Amino acid sequence: METAEFLKTLDQEGRLLGGAAEEAGTGAEVPTCPGWRVRDLLRHTGAVHRWATELVAEGHTEPRPAGDLPDLDGADLIGWYRDGHRRLVDTLAAAPADLDCWTFHPAPCPSPLAFWTRRQAHETTVHRYDAEAARGGTPAPVATDFAADGIDELLRGFHARPRSRVRTETPRVLRVRATDAGPNAVWTVRLSAEPPVTSRDASEEAEAELSGPAGRLYLALWNRATVPTVTGDRALADLWRETSQI
Repeated sequence: METAEFLKTLDQEGRLLGGAAEEAGTGAEVPTCPGWRVRDLLRHTGAVHRWATELVAEGHTEPRPAGDLPDLDGADLIGWYRDGHRRLVDTLAAAPADLDCWTFHPAPCPSPLAFWTRRQAHETTVHRYDAEAARGGTPAPVATDFAADGIDELLRGFHARPRSRVRTETPRVLRVRATDAGPNAVWTVRLSAEPPVTSRDASEEAEAELSGPAGRLYLALWNRATVPTVTGDRALADLWRETSQI
């Protein structure tokens, strides 16, 4: 996907998040994030949006702490969230293609601008789903190509970092396959006592496979839904569910 496509998705998903939060009310429970209410979801996502905006707008080449969460609720909190989302979209839209700033995981991306637009599109989409789960009804689906990209970012980005807790005492091999995203939408995840190492292939025999339509698999890997299909050793699916939280 191109950066412009990620920006469009970020814009749309952020608007949907705000609308669902307003309909649910800030006191509603978020069933996909146990212990959270919509106010927690808005404060978290809004703070992340502002953090990313500062990094991009000011071209920071070293990590910066996120700001404090606001002491707001109700309509004021929803307005604060919407303002931060709008500023993030506008900042990314205006940023130069040769932007130089800090990024934080190794998933392949052509530039820092592409990294942040992609990262915030996925951040916002996952939390849009959370807001819609809190509102009730059927959440909007995640587009196939976008979901497949998000699976790649999660496996080859987030879980390639030292902080990933998906570890095994002895080497194991897990396969992830999006069944509706083309023949290349398959990943082999090699687990050990070190951070997972993921490649986009199916050349090695796997002990378990997590598979299903990309949109549903994306949500499952982010622990928002159950894995559509598990074959082989189900203990590896359980390991993912228990240790992959970010």
